[in-house]
Amino acid sequence: MTTEKAKAPLSPPLSPGSAGGEEVGRASLLQRLTVQTSERAACDLLRRARTVDHAEGPWLEIGDRRLLAFCSNDYLGLARHPQLIAAFKRVADDEGVGSTAAHLVCGHRREHAELEEALAEWTGRERALLFSTGYMANLGVMQALLRRGDLCVQDKLNHACLLDGAALAGATLRRYPHGDAAAAARQLASDPQASTLLATDGVFSMDGDRAPLRELAALCRRDGATLMVDDAHGLGLLGPEGAGSVAEAGLGTREVPVLMATLGKALGTQGAFVAGSAALIEGLTQFARTYVYTTAMPPALAAAALAAVRLARADGWRRDKLAALIARFRGGATQLGLPLAASDTPIQPLLLGDAASALAAATALEARGLLVGAIRPPTVPAGQARLRITLSAAHEEEHVDRLLDALAALPRALGDRPV
Repeated sequence: MTTEKAKAPLSPPLSPGSAGGEEVGRASLLQRLTVQTSERAACDLLRRARTVDHAEGPWLEIGDRRLLAFCSNDYLGLARHPQLIAAFKRVADDEGVGSTAAHLVCGHRREHAELEEALAEWTGRERALLFSTGYMANLGVMQALLRRGDLCVQDKLNHACLLDGAALAGATLRRYPHGDAAAAARQLASDPQASTLLATDGVFSMDGDRAPLRELAALCRRDGATLMVDDAHGLGLLGPEGAGSVAEAGLGTREVPVLMATLGKALGTQGAFVAGSAALIEGLTQFARTYVYTTAMPPALAAAALAAVRLARADGWRRDKLAALIARFRGGATQLGLPLAASDTPIQPLLLGDAASALAAATALEARGLLVGAIRPPTVPAGQARLRITLSAAHEEEHVDRLLDALAALPRALGDRPV
């Protein structure tokens, strides 16, 4: 968006009696939103939802087309697993669909309690607390822990909900360059008297790389800060039995007191949890508004998530297969000279630079029957638009080879522009 556009008048003032009854000279909020939307469209940054008519493993039916998807977060291929479906149906038949109330009223069912116990045991923590979404979990944690005058230090590529959580709490937010532990140390030292939370993704959702957790933990221990890790894209994939990036780094509750992860990525369901000490969970139960004032997830969904936890822990072959597919893809992409980011996780970004190139590449791949997400600002910084290619244990080697063949043809499909 150019400075000139940002400063241009939105539209003529509304007259009295116009929609909403705005006063003369007062800019309409809806008009302003319309202008912002138009500006985003002009920059090839408009987003639109696409309706999927049917999903079967990595295959999606959209309209009259069947597309092989490389944009799902179903990393372990559990979303359609028969055991998850059976658990969901069994509890839905017995208990119905909705939980009917917040956890602290009458919405907390046996299935929720069993899932929380399993998640705490898996991650090596005393207790866990369920939230309806990862966004709500992070907002709730930060709103409960932080207050005005506190300091929140974050990686610049953290997920939006971590940034929003600090803003909601009224804390001072200071960000450090991506993955730079030395810069994080400088930010921690910027206000030595403030109570401080350092928050980071474990695996970064758009880059697929990992935070330097051991270095960050050492900094927090030295400076008396609290470390929080959002492991939405690490749980189920990394560490012993898939316990996540924190476990892979050999860190426990003492080093990482606050662990958040979601159920809608590798576990193939929906929701999120925070795990930690009994004192943390009791405090969140009392003060995390996004927990207290929200209807609990359906008990049938909790039952499906519990089945997913058991499968993720026991089925190490899923992680082994996924690792082999990642290696196959990266090996082929390297031979093709594709500009991949450095990542050994299922998130494999193909960096293209500008939004138009990313959109053109995604369109060219779809013409060959492949669905890949074009990620553009503001999700990623300006000049870093990309294809966010994600792999799943539901994929097969021939699927990866088909993707590589299509990527090899991209320069021709884009008019021989370099990829």
